[in-house]
Amino acid sequence: MDGTLQQLAVGFGHVFEPVNLMFLVIGIVLGLLVAVLPGLTLVMGVVLALPFTYNMHVIPAIILLTAMYVSGTYAGAWTSILFRVPGEPIDVPLLWDGYPMARKGDAAQALGWTLVSALAGGLVAATVMVLLAKPVAKIALTFSTPEYFAILFFGLASVVSLGGASLANSLISLFAGLLIATVGVDDTYGAHRFTFGVPLLSDGIDYLVVMVGAYGLGEVFLRLEQGFKSAPLEAVKEIKTRLPSLSEIWSRKMTFVRGSLAGIIIGLVPGAGATVASFLSYGIESQYGKRRKEMGTGIAEGIIAPQTAATASVGGAIIPLVTMGIPGSGATAIILGAFLLHGLQPGPQVFATSSNIIYAMFASVFVGIIIMCVIGYFATKYMVKVLEFPEVIVSAYVVMCCILGAFAARNNLTDVWLLVIFGVIGYLFERFRFPVTPLVLGVILGPLAESAFMTTMISFGNDWTIFFSRPISGTLMAVAIFTLIYPVIRHMRHQRKTLKSSK
Repeated sequence: MDGTLQQLAVGFGHVFEPVNLMFLVIGIVLGLLVAVLPGLTLVMGVVLALPFTYNMHVIPAIILLTAMYVSGTYAGAWTSILFRVPGEPIDVPLLWDGYPMARKGDAAQALGWTLVSALAGGLVAATVMVLLAKPVAKIALTFSTPEYFAILFFGLASVVSLGGASLANSLISLFAGLLIATVGVDDTYGAHRFTFGVPLLSDGIDYLVVMVGAYGLGEVFLRLEQGFKSAPLEAVKEIKTRLPSLSEIWSRKMTFVRGSLAGIIIGLVPGAGATVASFLSYGIESQYGKRRKEMGTGIAEGIIAPQTAATASVGGAIIPLVTMGIPGSGATAIILGAFLLHGLQPGPQVFATSSNIIYAMFASVFVGIIIMCVIGYFATKYMVKVLEFPEVIVSAYVVMCCILGAFAARNNLTDVWLLVIFGVIGYLFERFRFPVTPLVLGVILGPLAESAFMTTMISFGNDWTIFFSRPISGTLMAVAIFTLIYPVIRHMRHQRKTLKSSK
């Protein structure tokens, strides 16, 4: 322990060197900007920054990319909460409670909870990252594709239960999203699926187009039908940036604990990352939280759970990266590339040969989270001011961001037309009481689940029982199935009580 703390102290010394600290701040700001822009994902931002690190020393290069990774899990909350436009999939669960809270006139409070959640989840995960890197990485090493599929299946099952009163409508929405995710060329066998001879569809339908269209444009179309009569201008004028009190935070301590644990554990799973952690944490809170029946109505727990998990996943994803050379997320895969570009191979031996670099990276996570929250606190004041504009102007801005984001995804004008189509679909879903969330979730997690399932089938001779015979995957599958049937059981119990009371 003393050796670890001593090496961490040396890492802090590297971070506070003027050049390294400058690149840390630059990385934080770039990560915030990337996360705010719909269509420009966190991974894409880190990829764009990677070429600029070629001629840099390894420590500032790793600090820059890590800082972008840290802040990129937070800033998308602004557009999700204020405009109902998620910057990327990580931010989708935030808008389920954050946006309703903002529409009630509590936008600053929603952003305050986001800030505290990011700080708490990040610091907890960073501590775990430093103290338990090697022991916890050994557990993650036992995870294979069956466990990964079980986690994704659990995530899908959890969010289906959040879709609203009608489980049937939730399932229809989810299956529609999974169907959309299958459009294109099959990654395993190279077969064309649902392309109908259209060349563009061979590349599939980008999840960003579906996400931004269904949530962003769909909401604008709904407001247009209402004549833009629901602007919360009067409620917003008196808002001041407000962080929750210590008593408010303490009363929700278990939500912070559940979110942090979910983020760390999911971050350890190679390829899962902040998106899966965010969705899964929200699902867990909606199933087992004290105020689970109020989730989706604009409560703090619905913000704490996904944001804490998303930021905590950073520390979890870095553990397998530095100890085994296995990236835990898309962003850490790019950071792995930066290590290799500078002649370093992450793994157990790196602690003996280049511990100064690894602990500088660890220290940059601690410092980066604090700087991110300081910048976010002051930026929140000005972001809340945006809600004082007339709703029609804000909606026009949302439409512009959605179109730019859709075009930026693949630099293809056809994606803009697809954006409009999914905007109409999102509007129709809202209009006829079909939840949009399972649709978007199916599009995002569907390809990941399919890939894990097909790889498992190939590796284990098409033996589907492997998902239930392995201890970890079997437990996760059992919990996921229970999550699916529990709403049905609860509904049947409610009906029985109603019949008894009527008699």
